[in-house]
Amino acid sequence: MKLDQLNRKILNELQSDAGQSLEDIAKKVGSSKTPVWARIKKLRQAGVIRQRTVILDAEQLGLEACFFVLVRTSEHDATWQNQFLHVLKDRPEVLEAHRLAGDIDYILKVRVSNARQYDKFYQALISEVKIFNVTALLSMEEIKNTTVLPIAVP
Repeated sequence: MKLDQLNRKILNELQSDAGQSLEDIAKKVGSSKTPVWARIKKLRQAGVIRQRTVILDAEQLGLEACFFVLVRTSEHDATWQNQFLHVLKDRPEVLEAHRLAGDIDYILKVRVSNARQYDKFYQALISEVKIFNVTALLSMEEIKNTTVLPIAVP
């Protein structure tokens, strides 16, 4: 889908606050409600907009510990990978999972209440899938966390 300047402005507004009214978005992007609504609908249909959600404060919900988990495996066949991906998808503590190039095969972002809860997650993970090596890094301070993609408006 071609993203023109108006589409990009609409997307930027939705990223900053998807709960704002169509009228507010239209005013901010210099359009009216009907064309903005039609564009949002097309952006959803094209898959550019995947979902609408809210962002919660993890610490206020008692999830104060953020771990980055580096996973190395000696298994690289499809069966192992499917099992590993299934395990990750079933673990609500795993906020993000990425397959990497280089010495580390996967990196996980895991959010739990404390180190004891991380250990429970770790024990469950290694009991469900064979892993060669796991290294956990505790985030001491979150410096930047955003879901906003850098969409340039020409």
